[in-house]
Amino acid sequence: MVPANMLAKFSVGTMVMIHNVVKVSMFDYLLEMKGIGKQFGGVRALNGIDIKIKAGECIGLCGENGAGKSTLMKVLSAVYPYGSWEGEIIWEGQPLQAHSIRDTEAAGIVIIHQELMLVPELSVVENIFMGHELTLFGGRMNYAAMHQRAEQLLRDLSIPEMNVALPIMHYGGGHQQLVEIAKALNKNAKLLILDEPSSSLTSSEIAVLLNLIRQLKAKGVACVYISHKLEEVAAICDTVVVIRDGEHIATTPMHALQLDRIIAQMVGREMATLYPKEEHVIGELVLEARNITCFDSDNPERKRVDNVSFSVRKGEILGIAGLVGAGRTELVSAVFGAYHGKSDGEVRLHGAVVDTSSPLKSIRQGLAMVPEDRKHHGIVADLDVGQNMTLAVLQQFSQYGKIDQGAELNVIRSEITKLGLKTASPRLPITSLSGGNQQKAVLSKMLLTQPKVLILDEPTRGVDVGAKVEIYKLIFTLVKQGVAIIMVSSELDEVLGIADRVLVMGEGKIRGNFINKLLTQEMVLAAAIGSGAVNQSANQTAAKPDIASINRNLA
Repeated sequence: MVPANMLAKFSVGTMVMIHNVVKVSMFDYLLEMKGIGKQFGGVRALNGIDIKIKAGECIGLCGENGAGKSTLMKVLSAVYPYGSWEGEIIWEGQPLQAHSIRDTEAAGIVIIHQELMLVPELSVVENIFMGHELTLFGGRMNYAAMHQRAEQLLRDLSIPEMNVALPIMHYGGGHQQLVEIAKALNKNAKLLILDEPSSSLTSSEIAVLLNLIRQLKAKGVACVYISHKLEEVAAICDTVVVIRDGEHIATTPMHALQLDRIIAQMVGREMATLYPKEEHVIGELVLEARNITCFDSDNPERKRVDNVSFSVRKGEILGIAGLVGAGRTELVSAVFGAYHGKSDGEVRLHGAVVDTSSPLKSIRQGLAMVPEDRKHHGIVADLDVGQNMTLAVLQQFSQYGKIDQGAELNVIRSEITKLGLKTASPRLPITSLSGGNQQKAVLSKMLLTQPKVLILDEPTRGVDVGAKVEIYKLIFTLVKQGVAIIMVSSELDEVLGIADRVLVMGEGKIRGNFINKLLTQEMVLAAAIGSGAVNQSANQTAAKPDIASINRNLA
């Protein structure tokens, strides 16, 4: 767990990574993007977008998945180089014609991508200094200086317990996201672009991030903040720019907006409720996980999950909450047979012990899982959209050793329509889609296996508000059909918005098992941190709630 006691300690003035403070100059705007257009094949992703940013200003860039937010920022940061897009970029009063991300970083434009740009096999310090290494005379790496600087960066971000010499792959998504932020801050930033920076962070870590941005703004550093978490946009941004389907919709001062108005601008309609909870009946016991224990891959003496048992019933939505490092992902990964280290325990379906020692065996038993990290564990980057969707069920289209491509394509098109997946063609590379649409493709892949139990690990991470509602509705459709849902989420309002029952984890153990009636975020957090302050007289914390009590309390 990342400690959260550094808000009072942190000071931008202590950060050696921000070398230059934006100074008062003759230009009115630090950045102007004029008439930006971008096309992929026959699809126009951006159509004449205009944005202006002053030094020390934070712009919230909002829009649904596929609206063009990430594409616009890739134009700005020269991931898409000058000449591959239309329009003009004015930087510090002068035209900017960058041909690579190295050019924009040299100018002072630094981007933190939605998908982490880390090399798993390299150490934490090597990832932080990648492309900006400190060297000694003769060109040799100055590892001592880089280690010292990396440790200082991590202390400033309140994650001093990380071993900077270890490969980054040994740390979870939340820690990796903070390392990505440290990596960006190690550069000479005048404009910091944050693309879904809090998607892997807990509420306390988000508070650290927002506090950091406030202090950077005070030093004159401008920020573009892209997030589907609109409460963060409201908390940190001075101006909100909304784009939809590649078109500029509105630029409005944050003080003149309400969150529901931002949502309406994003989706083109009013959103009645973010959590469209629907009535459903919970049935008999489907899955039991008994005595699940996961050992740390680097330290076999340490237990990431410590002797945890739980169950889920037919048509039930079981939410699993807890802070980063609590063991949530490790627990569900072990149940599905996808935990990368050693694990023990027993899984039963309908009372019978089943072999879930690998994802393939689990799928054959009726389990499916949408993983937390879609980039590394969800998609196959070399395959197209449709191939990713049918990867787990290819045998359904196989005849005499050959794939019936017509039948496969019919199913793919049906799934694309059902999930509202935005793609010009199922034959486009999966990597050409936005993060949220990639998530829909991964979800479709698992649903095609027709699971009895569906595990969703952060299913709406990086997904826009409208798409979230679609996923929630799909979840309720599935439970009405009798599918048991296990959902891990870092967003407490999401867990409380749709779960029937909530398991709370802390330090690898179950610290609460609540029927979701009159349950509050404060109760969940109190259980997660082990404060002993949980008081739920109207919502008993039974270790083994029975079906009658669940349905009675949910009625």
